[in-house]
Amino acid sequence: MYQHEDESICVGRIIGVQGLKGWVKVFSDTSPRENILSYSPWQIKTGDQIKTVEVKGRLQGKNVLAQLAGIEDRDLATELIGSKIYILPRQLPKLEQGEYYWADLIGLEVESLESEPLGTVESMMETGANDVMVLHGDRQRLIPFVLDEIVREIDLPNKRIVVDWKPDY
Repeated sequence: MYQHEDESICVGRIIGVQGLKGWVKVFSDTSPRENILSYSPWQIKTGDQIKTVEVKGRLQGKNVLAQLAGIEDRDLATELIGSKIYILPRQLPKLEQGEYYWADLIGLEVESLESEPLGTVESMMETGANDVMVLHGDRQRLIPFVLDEIVREIDLPNKRIVVDWKPDY
């Protein structure tokens, strides 16, 4: 992982409450979504405040439910709606060679095989067939993240991705 160890990574947000005992509903950016529960403790950012809390939880239908240490009633949980959930890079599992976390790719400059700038990775999205890089540059571009076929080189130290993609696509 390229990110510095002290840079936190946003992995989701609190979107609602469940029941009377302080459980919260979580929108998870992890895959599968319930993996967010294995990254305890979380750093919960509400406004300008960040609080580190231990977490336990479960998947219930399509929802991830979490109980945060010290949040034991619905009123306290309601105050957290909209809060972002962060973890530290060291909490993520180590990846194999040639595997990348989306957080490592966001912010990298993308260029064609001919060194033509295509934009900066603004976000990633999952489409089912393959992941897609959303680039911001002279215009928005959507480029499939297909290693070796389209994505030819990922140079994390130099914050650069080289793709087999023409600027006029």
